[in-house]
Amino acid sequence: MGETYSDISAFKALFTASEQLFGLDLGTKTIGVALCDVTRMIASPLETIRRTKFTADAARLFELAAAHGVAGLVLGFPINMDGTEGPRCQATRAFARNINRLSPMPVLLWDERLTTAEAERMLIEADASRRRRAEVIDKLAATIILQGALDRMRAM
Repeated sequence: MGETYSDISAFKALFTASEQLFGLDLGTKTIGVALCDVTRMIASPLETIRRTKFTADAARLFELAAAHGVAGLVLGFPINMDGTEGPRCQATRAFARNINRLSPMPVLLWDERLTTAEAERMLIEADASRRRRAEVIDKLAATIILQGALDRMRAM
């Protein structure tokens, strides 16, 4: 079915100009989802999926993808600060493999170092309450992940 990429130029070559992408921030309890516009210039927060079982999580993700005409996924890849891969990277690769088994949508693994910290900083600067930050942090991190990939694709 689908395929997982770490090379952004190979990933970019798969799409026509107006196909939209999702950005995903994969956590143990939630999946933050962001969507780009049809010009692939701007990423926006969409939803936070509360994780239950993979099948239910994937079903919700595919439902959202179908509703928004999404053609590919940019999945945050939690590389350690020293560039090594830890247990979260293994879990992320497994999630991508499972998505690939169920969907033809290609998945790009995108270095997400410090995106959650950046999202937290942005929310604190916006004077968001602790409760509000907890509600939106994952989809904001997904937005930062997707925007980084979009910016890189545009610069190519």
